Amino acid sequence: MATTEEARARELVAAQEKAEALFAAVTERGLIAPGRWESEVSAQVRDLGAELFGTRKHWHKRIVRSGPNTLKPYAENPPDRVIETDDIVFVDLGPVFAEWEADVGRTYVLGDDPVKLRLQADLPRIWSAARAHFEAHPGITGGELYAHVVGLAGAAGWEFGGVHAGHLVGEFPHESMDGERIMSYIAPPNTLPMRRPDRAGRAAHWILEVHLVDRERQIGGFMEQLLTLP
Repeated sequence: MATTEEARARELVAAQEKAEALFAAVTERGLIAPGRWESEVSAQVRDLGAELFGTRKHWHKRIVRSGPNTLKPYAENPPDRVIETDDIVFVDLGPVFAEWEADVGRTYVLGDDPVKLRLQADLPRIWSAARAHFEAHPGITGGELYAHVVGLAGAAGWEFGGVHAGHLVGEFPHESMDGERIMSYIAPPNTLPMRRPDRAGRAAHWILEVHLVDRERQIGGFMEQLLTLP
């Protein structure tokens, strides 16, 4: 069992590393640029993943959102938008690498707007603070971690924009890993401890998401990655 768990952990970390390499390539090739439609960038990211890693499957829809569209949570589908010169943009990818899911989100700022740059900088800071809280509380539930992330966002002057703050991840498809769907999410109704075996008796691994928004300024930012593995 130990070997199996170690192998699962290695595969999940490797999938995330490939997703991060894809983000690096997106930056290097300047795919996120003013004048491009969000849908155009999404298609280019898809093609780049296929070129670099042979990726053919994504376990969730690719998301590229800019400007006021960054306020919208995952479940919504705002109208396609042209990226503007001074925009904030976030990208949320869920590629599958050799049947292992990755789920990584990053935020980009085009221009030098100080509020947008502060929002971008707060994302990894709040993500790390939430992870530290998770590590310090072995019995924490999904609902408790969600409440803590919402509090961190408020303390930094932002609103938390998501109905949940993450989910289980693993072999594709991840939604089959838990019997009750809501218990697979870091969300208020989830009263189960996050450190628990899944239905197959394997360790539960989680993605932590931080979605910060400023509704007055009509901007938002997003970051997500593996919570339970380095």
